[in-house]
Parts: sequence; C-alpha cells; structure tokens
Amino acid sequence: MRVAATRTSPAVIPTASMADIAFLLIIFFMVTFTIEVDKTQVTLPRTVLRDEIPKKAAYVSITNSGLIKVSDGEQMSAPVPNTDDVLSFAAEVIGRDPTKEFVLKADENVRYEHVDAVIDALKQARVKVIYLLSAQATE
Repeated sequence: MRVAATRTSPAVIPTASMADIAFLLIIFFMVTFTIEVDKTQVTLPRTVLRDEIPKKAAYVSITNSGLIKVSDGEQMSAPVPNTDDVLSFAAEVIGRDPTKEFVLKADENVRYEHVDAVIDALKQARVKVIYLLSAQATE
C-alpha cells in the first residue's frame, strides 16, 4: 500500500492581533502615565521617617538661591517674587478646594527664615495640611 505524502505548510506568525495588542499598550501607558508638576531641583534634607504625599497636592518649592515656585498640583510650577504672593496663591487654591494639601519642598541649605515665612503664609491662607518633603536617610 502506498501512502501519499502529506503536504506541510510553512510556519507563520499570526499578525492579525498585533494591532490590537499595540492599541491596548498605548491605552495602558496613557492611563498610567503621570506628569510631574514641580521639577524644581533641590537637595532635600534627610529624615528617617517618611509619609506618602497625595498625588494631587499643591507644591511650594524653595531653591538654594531663595527662588520660590508654586504649583496647584494640576499645572507646572511658576516662580513667585515673595511670600505675599505665596499667601495669595494659597488662598486662591484653598478657595477652590478647602481640603487641598500642600507640600513644602525646600533645599537643605535654605535659611530657615525663608521656610518659616512660607509656612506662615500657608497658615494665614488657612491651609490645613502641610507636608515637608525630605529624602530617605540610610541607616
């Protein structure tokens, strides 16, 4: 008895679903991508204890040269000339959202008088929660 040879098909990679996979990856990265609103470069003081800060908190940054930048957590940070402008900025943000948290990000070499003036301005604007940002100290 004679057996007929079976025809073998060449190996192929199915590419029909590649577009679906690429589309799902694009959607995944768009949903999980977060924009950093405050890119002020400062050397943070080191602490052992740290808490997580909220993602949509407002930022007040003080650089080593004394430059103050503010951000409401939605837009990029912008410089302000003095602490009176920090007060008016914070009052405006608190007027829109009374439970808004603020993060104070100050360089480790900034004189404490500058930091204290900013904290006083935030208190006058009736900010309820102020986080002081620090770097994690290695033990």
